[in-house]
Amino acid sequence: MATIYLIEQGAKLIKEQKKIVIEKEGQVLLEIPDFKVERVFIFGNIQITTQAMKFLLESGIETSFFNIWGRLIGKLSPIESKNVYLRIQQYEKHKNPEFVLSYAKIFVEGKIKNMKVVLQKYSHNHPEIDFSQSIAELDGCSGELMRKVQVSSILGVEGRASAIYFECFSKMLRKGFMFEGRIKRPPPDPVNSLLSLGYSLITNEMLSTVSGIGFDPYIGFLHTLEYGRPSLPLDLIEEFRQSIVDRLTLEIINKEIINQDDFEEKEAGVYLKDAPRKKYFEQYEKRMQTEITSPETNQRQTYRKLMFIQAQKLAKSLLENQPYIPFTIR
Repeated sequence: MATIYLIEQGAKLIKEQKKIVIEKEGQVLLEIPDFKVERVFIFGNIQITTQAMKFLLESGIETSFFNIWGRLIGKLSPIESKNVYLRIQQYEKHKNPEFVLSYAKIFVEGKIKNMKVVLQKYSHNHPEIDFSQSIAELDGCSGELMRKVQVSSILGVEGRASAIYFECFSKMLRKGFMFEGRIKRPPPDPVNSLLSLGYSLITNEMLSTVSGIGFDPYIGFLHTLEYGRPSLPLDLIEEFRQSIVDRLTLEIINKEIINQDDFEEKEAGVYLKDAPRKKYFEQYEKRMQTEITSPETNQRQTYRKLMFIQAQKLAKSLLENQPYIPFTIR
């Protein structure tokens, strides 16, 4: 089913008979049969009618509102999942320091493994670039991780591993794009802008997923409690940042799908212009629909489906005390 990305400023989303219609100044921009809509992402100044809202809620279609630059503002969500037993277990596990510590390690361990795979694959395809020292340093981070006894220390290891990885990431970029390290907001350069936009999108999708399953999205295990922060989705996307967003960023830059002229400075940051943003969403959706072989089942699954599977696995782990295995790429 379709994901609708609405970025045409001044447009309106309406429900008309059995169709979702996007119009602007009396002209129809897009019509989609209502049964083909799975999610709606709205960016910036776009209106939505009461009838459309009611339909989206009754149909269980998640609708997310972002500012024009891709930062999540809020969501229009159906009634919360009735899975109260999962939330009770989540609250109980969160009060158990040993459990929190062990799962924080699992999330970071999965992330470091995926960082290594990205570097190893790039080195294999580009033997002129040697990442062996950085890969060894990431191995050292993994070993150090197991000895940590506080979540704050685990976050410290994750930070060092990310610094090692992103130093290599800058060497994988071509076409004159400069990248001196990961800076979240406001993004100071095109590469950080693309990474931030991608991370925001997968965080939003994971937020919808964990809420639909029945989790409380604001209680995580690696990311501590902070007012308004969806800590659990942030935990779970650590395993997917490299395979989805980082690889997508490398692809659209190195294949010149997006170039440096596609960005502009706004509000003290660097962001994609309107037309290139449409190209980005096309590539993002293509990436999310890409099928890969699951490392556990050997079945072909899309990245979007694998994100859902990981959230389900975490729920089963909490409810049935089964080990949780992070998603890792090959």
